Amino acid sequence: MATAIVLVVALYLTGLTRMGMYSTDEPRYADIGRAMARTGDWITPRLWGQPWFEKPPLLYWMTATGFRLGLGTDLAPRLPVALLSVGFLAFFWWRLRQIFDEGVANCATAMLATTGGWLAYSHVAVTDLPVTVFFSVAVLWSLPDRQGGEPRRVAAAIALGLAVLAKSVPPLVLFLPVLVLDRRNWRRWLAGWPLVAFLAVALPWHLIATIRNGWNLPYVLFIEQQMGRFLNSSRQHGQPWWFYVPVFLVLLFPWFPLLPLLFRHVKEDRRARTLVSIVIVGLVFFSASMNKLPGYVLPLVPATCILTGLGLARSFRRERWLIAPTALLGTLPLAGSVFPEIAAHGLRISQIPWSSVALGLAIGAVVGGAIALWLRSRAFVVAVVLSAAAFLSLEIELFPALDKTASARTLWSSSHPGCAPVLARGMLYGLYYYSGKQLPDCAIVDKNAGPFRGDAQTHQR
Repeated sequence: MATAIVLVVALYLTGLTRMGMYSTDEPRYADIGRAMARTGDWITPRLWGQPWFEKPPLLYWMTATGFRLGLGTDLAPRLPVALLSVGFLAFFWWRLRQIFDEGVANCATAMLATTGGWLAYSHVAVTDLPVTVFFSVAVLWSLPDRQGGEPRRVAAAIALGLAVLAKSVPPLVLFLPVLVLDRRNWRRWLAGWPLVAFLAVALPWHLIATIRNGWNLPYVLFIEQQMGRFLNSSRQHGQPWWFYVPVFLVLLFPWFPLLPLLFRHVKEDRRARTLVSIVIVGLVFFSASMNKLPGYVLPLVPATCILTGLGLARSFRRERWLIAPTALLGTLPLAGSVFPEIAAHGLRISQIPWSSVALGLAIGAVVGGAIALWLRSRAFVVAVVLSAAAFLSLEIELFPALDKTASARTLWSSSHPGCAPVLARGMLYGLYYYSGKQLPDCAIVDKNAGPFRGDAQTHQR
């Protein structure tokens, strides 16, 4: 237990400030939370002084709390997300021990905690981790325990309401398999205290914010952002239908070779059928959407880890299943040098050293085979520790590199530019965040300055 606590603290609660705000979303969400803390208006989200209704407020409230507590520019948005992730891992293990047994809880929790997607989204202040946490809590409360106890529907409804406050409609769609498979108890869900509890959590902000801001809020939030993202590619995130096949494997790295265990206990266990249905419905739903981003399918990762953990815990000679995940760990040392280039220039034009990838896989396979052959009963523990150590090493190397190539923090701290040079959107929004305002374009500033009042280079220093 002590080793697990040390690894979790090292993986999730250190290094949160080694990298500046990343991607197009994180600096914008962080700025909205900072504005809430500064103005005291916790109802209307505002981005650079203007109302911004694309997402519900849960993440902004978390970030604003971090700023109110006096945390720094990078720590205030990220620490609440990291703490939520760690707290969920503890709940995940505790609840799975009630639903299944300690062996399943140990396997599923260890895999989730050392899964690339879960680790990555626990280090950035975007909505994907909060919605995943509260949706998964709702699912776990909706499953009966191993003694046949009734699902705790009110607790599930409260968690589902928080998931809606994190990311609006998608968690409701993902929860439909729970209701369909529990259709004999629809009255208990929809005509009793669970519905009251859900509405008590999810409805007040929507009503108050609409009263304050008018019908533009529900129009932007539901019509433009929810229906619009699903039905058209105007959000600049259009991807082919098969996009989530490789993305889901990457999110489950290095444990995706265990996916054949997904359906092993579906026939005899209704709880497993519910979890499989959530994963399948989620993948179909998100694949049908015109706009696709990797984090959209993060809510499916905990359910997948439960199913693979269930299959692994009850497998004969389970150490054989661990060879492939251990082999994949051999590729992680390359990610520290390759991923910053991918983040800066894109996957298609980046140079991937495939010979080094093959060598890493070979070395990892040898290590995995040795662990399976000689350690056997302790093979899973060793594989988890190796995974945690590999990811920790990657964090130490990768975050500073991304800070230089994919975050505007270095640019701002080195020169404090008074205008915005030509940058990718993520870098541009990061520059706005660190400057505390929406900077004018350098080309416009230079044009207005005239020949005797400076040039673009002066403004970009």
